[in-house]
Amino acid sequence: MNKIVDINDLRISFLREKNWHQVVKGISFSISSGEIVGLVGESGSGKSVSSLAIMGLLPQKSSHIDSGSIIFDGLNLANIDEKIHRTLRGKHIAMIFQEPMTALNPVQKCGKQVLEIILLHNKISKFEAKERVLELFTEVMLPDIERIYNSYPHELSGGQKQRVMIAMALSCNPDLLIADEPTTALDVTVQKTILELLKSLQEKYGIGILFITHDLGVIKQIADRVVVLYKGEIVEQGEVNEVFFKPKHPYTQGLIASRPPTDERPRRLLTVSDFLNTEKKVSEIITTKEREENHKVLYSNNPILKVKDLVIEYVIEKNLFGKTTKTLKAVNNVSFDIYKGETLGLVGESGCGKTTIGRAILQLIESKSGKVELEGVNLSELSPEKMRLLRKKIQIIFQDPYSSLNPRMTIGDAIKEPMTVHNLYSNDTQRKEKVMELLEKVGLDRSHYKRYPHEFSGGQRQRIGIARALSLEPEIVICDESVSALDVSVQAQVLNLINDLKRDFGFTCIFISHDLSVVKYMSDRMVVMQKGNIIEMGESDTIYSNPQTDYTKKLIWAIPK
Repeated sequence: MNKIVDINDLRISFLREKNWHQVVKGISFSISSGEIVGLVGESGSGKSVSSLAIMGLLPQKSSHIDSGSIIFDGLNLANIDEKIHRTLRGKHIAMIFQEPMTALNPVQKCGKQVLEIILLHNKISKFEAKERVLELFTEVMLPDIERIYNSYPHELSGGQKQRVMIAMALSCNPDLLIADEPTTALDVTVQKTILELLKSLQEKYGIGILFITHDLGVIKQIADRVVVLYKGEIVEQGEVNEVFFKPKHPYTQGLIASRPPTDERPRRLLTVSDFLNTEKKVSEIITTKEREENHKVLYSNNPILKVKDLVIEYVIEKNLFGKTTKTLKAVNNVSFDIYKGETLGLVGESGCGKTTIGRAILQLIESKSGKVELEGVNLSELSPEKMRLLRKKIQIIFQDPYSSLNPRMTIGDAIKEPMTVHNLYSNDTQRKEKVMELLEKVGLDRSHYKRYPHEFSGGQRQRIGIARALSLEPEIVICDESVSALDVSVQAQVLNLINDLKRDFGFTCIFISHDLSVVKYMSDRMVVMQKGNIIEMGESDTIYSNPQTDYTKKLIWAIPK
């Protein structure tokens, strides 16, 4: 196979606080035609920076290629003029970005965005270009291609937007396709189909693909070779099966071990730091007998919370007089109980109604019918004042901690604020001391009190969100996709933390996720949802080992193995 791109001793620095810091430290690898190379590592490892260097998209004022070469078609992309880069981008080297909603123009129809790329690089008519767009939309398996062509990005699902991005990237038959975390924010089932689509397109066109991700499980499904990055350096590379089944470097071993196993239930998930430390790595397994005995005690009590015949509808269309003409039933006659100390998992794809149920329990949205009872009290019958007082018993940890924290408020004040609102403790000094204790509980430092959200990593911000939720010592904590955007190694740390805090504080947990492997690991019982309906409910291990519906089987099939 011919080499499409050959990277040698690439070193890249970024300007931080008036000093240059090297973030990519002498990496070397190549990609050949017809080959998929996986570039894997945690956030901050340098993988996306390396891809931006290939594309010529590094910020000019705050970054610099110190040395090394990126040879593509006889050109060294590390030192060519921006005008030459523009002729290569799109036509010869294309990129699929992590978040299609921000990569696509929100005020331009999807078809026109792809059309413009084709017209820019090819001397063809608009009619021919449109035909090519529709052909590409068919090829990436988009439904109702004429509708998609005339739709704006916000009118499409996450998977559909990602397919539009893939069509755009393939529009000029590039030699090299860079896929930067293209499936991170997607449901596991959508992720599986996108991976299969990319693989089939690569085989059809013989293009080279650089597939960037933090998840070695995803790399195993799609790549031929893998390059593992850690703190800007390559620590391991080789054939994917060789690296996956016989990893040599502790960091690679840690990345593989961080994903929750589906064949057993360790008391704690192993993390990358466990492998980087020299101490022996031991993870005690919870036996089936121990789990059964725990469940006997757990379910001998009365439920702490009951959801009965819950129906929630959204208005999606009104006439000129403001009368509702069309509704969407998001939750359809859903009923379940939650017991004190239990972790109940709600699992399903985007749009199944699981997050809607979480918000209905908190009374953040109104239900059409049905009720939510907390310790015998019907929450929908409470006045706003009484509900506000009761809300301290039920707290939520959101998916994106950055958007749920006030960027102008220190994290100490953010954690203290709910205590102040609910008049907990005698004075501010006592509240501040409680915040300090919580920071230590979630693995942060007391000195972090006066720092702002932007000064923390994603995993640290999620710990702040957890501390804030626990500041009121709630009886029930709802974790709404609270680990889905995290690196697999950071995800393992946060899952361990939630389990530790659950034991320390004794709260009941509702764990919402689209990833069945994570829900299986975390929960005592599992509720599987599809299109607003509960299609399966029961003990988590039983559902995983013996699924009763095709949909549950599909969720299990989609888990990266």
